[in-house]
Amino acid sequence: GARRVELPTYAFQRKRYWSPDFLVNAAQQGSQPAQPGTDPVDTAFWQAVEENDLSSLAEELGVEPEPLGEVLPGLSAWHRRNRERSVTDTWRYRTVWEPVPVPGTAGGEQAGTWLVAVPAGYGDHPAIDALAARGATVVPVELTGADAGDLAGRLPAGPLAGVLSLLALDAEPYPAHPTLSRGTAATISLVQALEAAGVRAPLWCVTSQAVTYSDEPADPFQAAVWGLGTVLALDHPGTWGGLVDLPAGAGDRDLRLLCDVVTAPAGGEDQLAVRDGRILARRMVRAPRGGAKPSRPWRPRGTVLVTGGTGGIGAHVARWLAAGGAERLVLTSRRGPAAEGAAELAAELDALGTRTTVAACDVADREALAALLASLPEPPAAVVHAAGVMHDPVRLADMSIEDYAEIGRAKIAGAVNLDELTGDLDAFILFSSGAAVWGSAGQAAYAGANAFLDALAQRRRSRGLAATSIAWGTWGGGGMVDADTEVHARRLGLRSLDPAPAVGVLQQALDHGESHLVVADIDWERFVPAYVLSRPRPLLDALPEVRAILDGDPADAAPRDSDLAGRLAGMPEAERSRVLLDLVRAQVAAVLEYDGAATVEPRRAFKELGFDSVTAVDFRNRLSAAIGRKLPTTVVFDYATPAALADHLRAELCPDAGDPVEAELDRLEAMVASLSSAEIERAQIVTRLRAVLNRLGAADGTAVAERLEAATADDVFDFIDRELGLAGPEAPVRTSDL
Repeated sequence: GARRVELPTYAFQRKRYWSPDFLVNAAQQGSQPAQPGTDPVDTAFWQAVEENDLSSLAEELGVEPEPLGEVLPGLSAWHRRNRERSVTDTWRYRTVWEPVPVPGTAGGEQAGTWLVAVPAGYGDHPAIDALAARGATVVPVELTGADAGDLAGRLPAGPLAGVLSLLALDAEPYPAHPTLSRGTAATISLVQALEAAGVRAPLWCVTSQAVTYSDEPADPFQAAVWGLGTVLALDHPGTWGGLVDLPAGAGDRDLRLLCDVVTAPAGGEDQLAVRDGRILARRMVRAPRGGAKPSRPWRPRGTVLVTGGTGGIGAHVARWLAAGGAERLVLTSRRGPAAEGAAELAAELDALGTRTTVAACDVADREALAALLASLPEPPAAVVHAAGVMHDPVRLADMSIEDYAEIGRAKIAGAVNLDELTGDLDAFILFSSGAAVWGSAGQAAYAGANAFLDALAQRRRSRGLAATSIAWGTWGGGGMVDADTEVHARRLGLRSLDPAPAVGVLQQALDHGESHLVVADIDWERFVPAYVLSRPRPLLDALPEVRAILDGDPADAAPRDSDLAGRLAGMPEAERSRVLLDLVRAQVAAVLEYDGAATVEPRRAFKELGFDSVTAVDFRNRLSAAIGRKLPTTVVFDYATPAALADHLRAELCPDAGDPVEAELDRLEAMVASLSSAEIERAQIVTRLRAVLNRLGAADGTAVAERLEAATADDVFDFIDRELGLAGPEAPVRTSDL
């Protein structure tokens, strides 16, 4: 009885609210397309089983309906479970540590100047001497979360070869915000101070037992810096070095390996642990369960406490617990019974035979949680900690320590309070996030809080207590994210998890006694190109499908369009430029869903037009196919505007046409014009241009050098316009015009 309906457009415009890709993905959300090679006879048989079509099956098999009717429900359930398991097995991942070779050093770079940030009282840390033994000039600076803001005034003169942070080693609670360590607070301030000072050297953060190898206990406060670091790798790819975890009581050999890592050439491993004289790299691998039988099936009993229990995920978990036989459910949230839909949820759970209590309780408040636990008729037998929400993306440089602490407060303080107030349990379930594993742009605080949960679960395990932490991808069906975030995640390749099979994976993890699991439905074809756009991501190197994608770049398959180059060769220069600019603008409009190429401003920066890592990859693929040449994935970052990119393509496709030096100067002018004054200052563009022009000044006496000695940024651009002939009505916008 279903019928098709037209989706609404914007008022008085023929624009869709949803992109075609989103509509296609949404239509396929609940269905699994037939796999290549599927036997249609098998498909028809199992479809009849699923539909309980007894008469057709009996006729086809030539048997009596009655005996077949006795086994058909069981057969249907078996097939449904196996089909669901085959899907959810593709969602299951875990992180492992693999030995990697000791990296070669970067020539004499380690002999430069290194800033070593240490917590108060760590000024004699042996890592300082180990780095100095490599020939580096080491400048140690003691920092705390409170005084790191004045770091810019304490930086050494001249460029830095690197920054080594030992701040995370101070795992004592930060007094103003005890959900943070003093080391985490100081690390936040360090990152902000380095950016403010324009430091371009790579930043390496050192921890000790923040991550676990074998059965080691983990330090949750230091683990939070690992979550923070995964996001810095996305937000600051050019200045991020990486994370290195040392063993407790690191010796000389461990410190030598640390120095090998941080002084190695850039672009290598960035998540490492030093153990037993080896360097181990973090890897994400698949973890299917297949048909393995559980060692001890888990079932809820007695009272189960669910934090965030009235939220989207909490409600799905509560229904699963009620269906599994929980006798009493205690659902907490800050609003409790006043939360939207709380009364209806309680009634639904009661109808399943579970006594339900909805309580207003901030689990981050230790006294409030203790009072709630004391009021229960019996202690909870299991705890599910699902409280916590994401926030709008904010770069760490734009976030105060107070804001950072508040974002993770419910997750971190709630988990600590539950751990300390409940003791031994049948199950202690923590809802973590994939942001703590692969990062999420602008979500440093959220990723840090979830990494804390993963380490807390491991620490409980090391004490012989039950604990399971699952780093989830995006949940559908009213989970933690809103509709806009869900759409953005899908564009990145993170498909929403259907709640019913998702809680089935949770059940499976408990049945098999797993301590940590990553559960996400990832479209690797879409995720990988955007994820590795700005730098290599060795975390994914052990996944065969990722290696296949990286080894078989879609742009490699771009057809060679010799006709385009031929057509251009027969055109006047002005016509070539127009054709290529129109081509670039058309591809921009197609990717960003503009109303045609005419709406794309030729000299507007790509980043202002709306490009991100996902659209940059799509644009590169489209343009590569259109011109028949492989272009780098960074093309929208290498050429600041459509006009600059079109000029580059003209030089590539028509190498004998025009002056290549002039084309490169056009590209430089366009790129610099898109930068702010602060960005120009940080990149030392004016200084470098002075040096170039001084060398060119040999043909013009010493006048250029003398005039540039006191020149400002705008003076330099005016000089370029006049002396190099770049002025005129078609010249790119200058810094002074911004």
